Amino acid sequence: MGMMQEFREFAVKGNVVDLAVGVIIGAAFGKIVDAAVSDLIMPVVGLVFGKLDFSSLYILLGSVPPGTDMSLDALRKAGVPVFAYGHFLTVSLNFFILAFIIFMMVKQINRLKRQQPEPAPVAVVTPEDVVLLREIRDSLKAR
Repeated sequence: MGMMQEFREFAVKGNVVDLAVGVIIGAAFGKIVDAAVSDLIMPVVGLVFGKLDFSSLYILLGSVPPGTDMSLDALRKAGVPVFAYGHFLTVSLNFFILAFIIFMMVKQINRLKRQQPEPAPVAVVTPEDVVLLREIRDSLKAR
C-alpha cells in the first residue's frame, strides 16, 4: 500500500474530519470571544477601573531615547525593551471567558441530555421456532 493511499485512509477517517471541523469552528468561536471581550467586556472593565486599557500596560526594562513617545508602539519601534504584560492579561481574560462559556454550554447540554426521557424498553419477540423448541423441551421434561 502506497504512502498516498495510507494518508488518504487516515485523512478521511471520521475522527480526523471531526477534529478539522472542531478546529475551524473553534477558531471562529475564538474570534467571537475576542470581539466580545474587546467590544463588550473591556469597556465595562475600563469604566469600573477608570478607562483602563490592558493592552497598553507595560514595564520599561531599558532606557528611553530622548524624544521617544511613551506609548508601547513607539517604545517598541525605538527598540526599547519592555515587559508588555497587558496583552497577556487580555489574552488570559479571553481564555477564561472562553473556558467559562464552553463550561456553561457543556453544562447545559448535559442538563438537556438528562431531561430527555429514556426510550421505553422494546419487548423482545421470541421467534416462533424458539417458542416451538421450548414447548417440545417442556413436554419432554414433563414425561
